[in-house]
Amino acid sequence: MKNKLLRFVCLICAGLFVFSACGPSAAGGDETDGAGTVIETEAETDMDVEEVQNGRAVEALGRGLTAVAVKDGNLVSWRSFGTESYDTVYELYRDGSLIYTSERGMATCYLDEDGTADSTYTVKTGGVECDAVKPYGDNFFEIPLDVPDAGKTKAGEVYTYFPGDCSCGDLDGDGEYEIVVKWDPSNAKDNSQSGMTGNVLLDAYKLDGTKLWRIDLGVNIRAGAHYTQFLVYDFDGNGKAELVCKTADGTVDGVGDVIGKESADYRNSGGYILSGKEYLTIFNGETGAAIETINYEPLRGSVGSWGDDYGNRVDRFLACVAYLDGKTPAIVMCRGYYTRAVLVAYSFDGEHMNKIWTFDSNSKGNAAAAGQGNHNLCVADVDGDGFDEIVYGQCCIDHDGTLLWSTGLGHGDAVHVGNFLPDRDGLEIWGCLEGGKGAYLAEAESGKVLRRYNTDRDCGRALADNFVTGNDSAEFMCATTSDVFTGVDGKLRGAWGGGINFAVWFTDKLERCGLDGTRVFSYEYGDVLNAPGSVSCNGSKSTPCLTADLFGDWREEIVFAKSNGRALRVFMTEYDTEYRLPTLMHDTMYRCGVAAENVAYNIPPHTEWFLDTDYPLPDYPEVYMVRAK
Repeated sequence: MKNKLLRFVCLICAGLFVFSACGPSAAGGDETDGAGTVIETEAETDMDVEEVQNGRAVEALGRGLTAVAVKDGNLVSWRSFGTESYDTVYELYRDGSLIYTSERGMATCYLDEDGTADSTYTVKTGGVECDAVKPYGDNFFEIPLDVPDAGKTKAGEVYTYFPGDCSCGDLDGDGEYEIVVKWDPSNAKDNSQSGMTGNVLLDAYKLDGTKLWRIDLGVNIRAGAHYTQFLVYDFDGNGKAELVCKTADGTVDGVGDVIGKESADYRNSGGYILSGKEYLTIFNGETGAAIETINYEPLRGSVGSWGDDYGNRVDRFLACVAYLDGKTPAIVMCRGYYTRAVLVAYSFDGEHMNKIWTFDSNSKGNAAAAGQGNHNLCVADVDGDGFDEIVYGQCCIDHDGTLLWSTGLGHGDAVHVGNFLPDRDGLEIWGCLEGGKGAYLAEAESGKVLRRYNTDRDCGRALADNFVTGNDSAEFMCATTSDVFTGVDGKLRGAWGGGINFAVWFTDKLERCGLDGTRVFSYEYGDVLNAPGSVSCNGSKSTPCLTADLFGDWREEIVFAKSNGRALRVFMTEYDTEYRLPTLMHDTMYRCGVAAENVAYNIPPHTEWFLDTDYPLPDYPEVYMVRAK
């Protein structure tokens, strides 16, 4: 089987690659109680670290040690870094006493049946001990939010704010993720709808609720799912993530500085913004200060050249992070997909965004990409050359900015890329289409269509992943049928019942769960979470604010908004597991998927790995961790 995941070839001593920060509430040299309160500890924090810089640059995360009170004791878990291996030995201590040794292939998770609410846990690897934590008293914790004040439009319409799509990144370089929250006003509009909207705001929070900054995108950025696509990633390799997004005259950065002309207002009578300057700004993740602002490319030009004359299709934006050089992350900003499609890639050197290439479906040789874009996009090394490509719906842009292939099937709502057929070489694509064209399964390297599911109506959602053991493939679902497909031709017997909006690893199994609204459904166990007191976002899409492997072992955390909108709730698994995997965030295909989760019609991130109880575990990736400078 061809495995496009770069192999880890420079194994070194267990524990060499470590970082002192720990769980979701810990700070260097401190430990936390069950409510996240900081208390004293004497953990080492000054370990000199050497890294062999082979493979792809990834975040230097902390151990992510987390303890959760469960029915039978305390469930304790921690990260295995992508720079480690199945041979790495971890020692878990409770109150200073060794209670579990994770040796070759053993899980980085332990159910401590003797643990109490007062127990204190640490993990030691290669003689280095991480910061200590106490257990959370429930399977979630809250991040309090600074809810923006209500506002009024020119017409006197009152609008309020509620937390929506989120992203994550290590903004301050402490080895722990921060959360960036997008605040859309209650009068946000789809591009097809006229009307004034309130301003879009972006906030950054530490997991303990400390607010780092707020960016106000201003009156010249319209609010809605298709306008503001924001990327959070360490683009310059300084060990701290930046934020990049489209801005305009009147945008106010995180330190209060105004971008462009403060008094400019380009909104027309329908609320659309079809004139005036457009910018792309990269912000310091720690302070929110604008580092550099350049013109957004491509320019809107003639509004009608994008597919209509009133402003719907000209302002359909997408964005992603991709390892175009096979080593470091690049910024890719996009405009258009119904007709013309343009993608522009940039590197960032800490001061300047430097253009790498522009792909334009209007350019010679690229016409087959016109009209093939989706409401989302995926990043993957589809051809196994070590460089990332961008699956832009029904066409694929190669790492060098050239057109790799186009299926010609036309615009669709959702596309997924993953190792869905593990006994077949390469990755696969599962997507749904508008215009009564159904859904399709295709080869990711060539775009060759392997199977079509035909329908006479719009197919608005689709989902693919491995939810059931023993099918020798992922399961494939779409909105216009209750059937669940497996393989190229097969069909799963029995109902799925887990929805087709999202997916999450949340139990002890390698099979994923369905996530629809605030309900998590396992094919084996039934409902495993209903998240009372929480709400999903994005209307009928019913998606979480974010899913990602934020801390602990490889299982994912789920971020919802609290029902009153005054906090985020971060839900954690309550299941012990026998499986060891590196943190999913060190699989760069998955990590790029997390970065693009907030983009337009949200889909879950996928790994390059096929995870199934009946299949071998994947190799550890070839990556190196970038420390804060």
